[in-house]
Amino acid sequence: MPAWSVSVNAMDRLRDEQVFHNLQARDRAETFVRHPEALCFLDDDYLKHETWIRPAIGELGCLQSQAILDYGCGHGMASVVLARRGAHVTAFDLSLGYLEEARTRALANGVSVKFVSADGERLPFADSSFDRLWGNAILHHVDLRLAARELWRVLRPGGWGVFCEPWGENALLNWARNRLPYPGKQHTAGERPLRRFDLLSLRAAFAGVHVKGFQFLAMARRILPHSRLLTGLERCDAHLLRRLPGLERYCRYVVLTVRK
Repeated sequence: MPAWSVSVNAMDRLRDEQVFHNLQARDRAETFVRHPEALCFLDDDYLKHETWIRPAIGELGCLQSQAILDYGCGHGMASVVLARRGAHVTAFDLSLGYLEEARTRALANGVSVKFVSADGERLPFADSSFDRLWGNAILHHVDLRLAARELWRVLRPGGWGVFCEPWGENALLNWARNRLPYPGKQHTAGERPLRRFDLLSLRAAFAGVHVKGFQFLAMARRILPHSRLLTGLERCDAHLLRRLPGLERYCRYVVLTVRK
């Protein structure tokens, strides 16, 4: 089964994704017109904004002189961080609004990134173009049957990719996602968290697929302000997930590492 609702026509889904993210980018652009200095940031501003980002970036290994694809780059912060680490970054997105923001952010931070308008299910790159692949909250927007083949095709033999994705195996969390209000809840009609059966498409394409869960108890950070309680929950997670890896099934997010 694909990682998007089968009731949504493919063309309608792409159009909805473009419209939704272009509107988000437009709203953000108004802020940057008033405060262009907000485009500049330190690596830690991105690496620390969620608990899985820093370890996921670390899974990419040494990036000096490596060709990397930022798959669905959005606002482009990851592209900047990857370029600062010496990578030759190519970034694409379906949203022209987000591509414009990402280009402006790269310029503001003094890094070189190649930006391309593209659909993640039909990549406009030659076979074996990239040493590494990166994506954050993107695979659950696409048809993984198509996307997995494209990711395998553009990745060089011996290369690997790292993707951070919302996870949907926790029934209580899914209930909360559907019923409770929380910041940043907006989403498109065709998206939903990945589940275990979605990984079949990745495993059919790649020689290895590794899954690591993040935020079991600390998923409460979605509704709790930063506090000592939240810090304690994060420490409990580090202990519990190390001792009882089966709990990863019930986490909020997973980091997927795929190898060719």
